[in-house]
Amino acid sequence: MIRLNCFFKASEGRYDDALEAAIALTAASQTEEGCIAYDVFESATRGEIFMICETWTDEAALEAHSASAHFIEHVATLQECGTLKVEKFAF
Repeated sequence: MIRLNCFFKASEGRYDDALEAAIALTAASQTEEGCIAYDVFESATRGEIFMICETWTDEAALEAHSASAHFIEHVATLQECGTLKVEKFAF
């Protein structure tokens, strides 16, 4: 299994746009083959921060996800709205 923790920090005034893109990305990704879990969590202490947590069966499923049209579209929006930091764990 592969786990990604994607930490997002919104630029000023862009949080709502980013969260909308993250929720749309999550909804589409949850239906993909190989997706075990995919969700968005908002920080309770920092108003400009949220995290996307993903769990995939294997590298092939993650690669297919990364090449999908919805991933490309929504990640581009996220990159316009702030910064992403990704932590990847394989187990």
